[in-house]
Amino acid sequence: MEIKTFGVVGSGQMGNGIAQVAAAAGMTVIMSDIKEAFCEKGLATIAGSLDRLVKKEKITQADKDATLARITTTTDLKEMAKADFVVEAAVERQDLKFKIFRDLDEICPAHVILASNTSSIPIGSIAAQTSRPDKVIGMHFMNPVPMMKLVEVIKGIATSEETFKLTWDLSEKFGKVPAQANDYPGFIANRILMPMINEAVFCLYQSVGNKEDIDTVMKLGMNHPMGPLTLADLIGLDTCLAIMETLYDGFKDSKYRPCPLLRKYVEAGWLGRKTGKGFYDYK
Repeated sequence: MEIKTFGVVGSGQMGNGIAQVAAAAGMTVIMSDIKEAFCEKGLATIAGSLDRLVKKEKITQADKDATLARITTTTDLKEMAKADFVVEAAVERQDLKFKIFRDLDEICPAHVILASNTSSIPIGSIAAQTSRPDKVIGMHFMNPVPMMKLVEVIKGIATSEETFKLTWDLSEKFGKVPAQANDYPGFIANRILMPMINEAVFCLYQSVGNKEDIDTVMKLGMNHPMGPLTLADLIGLDTCLAIMETLYDGFKDSKYRPCPLLRKYVEAGWLGRKTGKGFYDYK
């Protein structure tokens, strides 16, 4: 099946990045969100990202204009009926994702593949919300999407080989490198990454080191491009907490217990870069 029109549900930091790479690959893109202001902000973020690529001479002004021209925005989820493939990129809340997939299942024609950019919620449970579990798959992009090469492609127990291959090929068309993961909480990326970030938060919580020294140790000692607390701020502390809760609930193992300090920051609304304050101050 040829994918010509690509739908993205959500215009936040992940959704607008996915929309950008799909449009840059030549697809017609429909990007939806619940408010027009969110759509406008997402489109402005894409324009800014493309401007930086023009400035670096990685694309031309004509490339930028053509990419933007392929993207339309909407607050009406029913517009996804026009798409051949839809990726959900809403916040990491199981109840919200379940509702979106139930709605998409009613809206989209039977042949349409429904993918989730979830970073931890089992694909099988998402697929169970639909009448097409064979056409539901995980397509987990990394942040920032235009720059990061990896896409985790996650098969649920009911995902068909045809759906898997099409999603794999689509990832490559976007200029990404796909990696297959099976359907366990956190998949590969976040089953490894999030406990490390959570442990870094415990080090801060227990005064093992201050935030700068914790990040310096991991950057200079382990050759990470950024420290775990800086990375947590980039990802969003609410997302980090949601993933840790999914791991904890899924494995029933105390080693996945979210650090109380992480929960305290989220309760205070200190979510990282997107709110201007997390472990570091971005105001």
